[in-house]
Amino acid sequence: MKNKTILQGFEWDLPADATHWQTMQQKAKELHDLGFTAVWLPPAYKASSGIEDVGYGVYDHYDLGEFDQKGTVPTKYGTKDDYIQAIQALHDNELEVYADIVFNHLMGADETETVPAVQYNADDRTEVVSGEEEIEAWTKFTYPGRNGQYNDYIWTWKNFSGVDYDARTKEHAIFNFADKGWDQEVDKEDGNFDYLMGCDLDMENPETVEQLDKWGKWYQELTEVDGYRLDAVKHIQFDYYVDWLINRREEKGKSLFVVGEYWSNELEKLETYLDSSGNLIYLFDVPLHFNFYEAANSNGEFDMTQIFANTLVDSREDFAVTFVDNHDTQKGQSLESWIDGWFKVHAYTLTLLRKQGIPVVFWGDLYGIPKQEIQPVGDDLHALLKLRNQTDFGNQIDYFDNPDCIGWVLTGDFEDPNSGVAVVMTNGKGGEKEMTISAIHRDKTFVDILGNNETKVVLDKNGKGVFPVNDGQVSVYVQEEVAKQWQ
Repeated sequence: MKNKTILQGFEWDLPADATHWQTMQQKAKELHDLGFTAVWLPPAYKASSGIEDVGYGVYDHYDLGEFDQKGTVPTKYGTKDDYIQAIQALHDNELEVYADIVFNHLMGADETETVPAVQYNADDRTEVVSGEEEIEAWTKFTYPGRNGQYNDYIWTWKNFSGVDYDARTKEHAIFNFADKGWDQEVDKEDGNFDYLMGCDLDMENPETVEQLDKWGKWYQELTEVDGYRLDAVKHIQFDYYVDWLINRREEKGKSLFVVGEYWSNELEKLETYLDSSGNLIYLFDVPLHFNFYEAANSNGEFDMTQIFANTLVDSREDFAVTFVDNHDTQKGQSLESWIDGWFKVHAYTLTLLRKQGIPVVFWGDLYGIPKQEIQPVGDDLHALLKLRNQTDFGNQIDYFDNPDCIGWVLTGDFEDPNSGVAVVMTNGKGGEKEMTISAIHRDKTFVDILGNNETKVVLDKNGKGVFPVNDGQVSVYVQEEVAKQWQ
């Protein structure tokens, strides 16, 4: 059975030409052959900026590229039919599909409404800075292009807790509606981080909850997805998704893989969310990403023995989804924290060749980002994926005993004669590390599958060897016979 490996099937700067779903369909077999077990697809519904929108400015959850709304029928990625066909192609190639769910906000309303509101301090959302006043808010969603197909519900200000714009005065500020207040069990950044953007969904309103549940049932039956990536969970009442996900699970008749995006470098906040959300949701290991980012930008000063310090994969390994970069960290984005090229293979080795956590590979690393002239990581990433896919890891033993040079071994299994892996990496000067893989591989010759070091390491009778690494590089040693098969 393959080790679980997820592809993030998009990057921010994909061309807005409505062909991406077709691309996914065409690449389905290739992705399977590379070793992926699942693909996370971008938001599939019509967003406020039409065909130019990456998908997070949600306008109509029921429009999957089917209706003439926001100046376009297809989304940035294609039509509804293209989307369903792409999912089917991925399923046909034994790949699970995870849908991107954006429930924090709606944007691009069709009409304004006069709404009673109070203004809050943008830097401290616990501080009211005005009395109640009437504002003109873009909060009425009638979806004239869809004309009631699938669902005829009209969203109004009563479904929302706030907005950031008064069309009457042209004022940009944080407005909370009537006496609703904000959800309290959310991230405490800016005092209370319930509000993020657009029309903030009011999860205390029973009709809002009911409509999101109705949509979930419709969407899952239509698409037959295998799980979800939940956007911006730090801004949504922490226990909101419990009922929604249990309902989807009951409808599916089996468990669903679900990962949430809680963007915080503070491990304690991620642990609190896991404890508050029913242990149904994995989380992206944001602290690990920032350890990678610091290591990549420290000129070799980062203590590599601490690469997993204060990370989710160290604290709650069974709920950690590891990643190197994503659409938000790529260059030019608001959360830009791009991992420099020299450390990229280090980071992917630290996610793909470890037993802990479920790794995600970023589309921009696998296929490049042409708009930014960023090249794919290339053969090294392909080799790591293949090794993860085709090797029985066995037990894992760490040799994190030097701040500049760390290593670990995967002992493999007696039933898998091609197993056994030794990894050694440095962020400074080259060196070597004595490590024992396993006596089941005694007298075998191991070579660097990445080709960074030409040394042939022969294990002794106990399965021990001395594994070298060059300056600032990674070497991944496998049996010589395995390396020859892959050439």
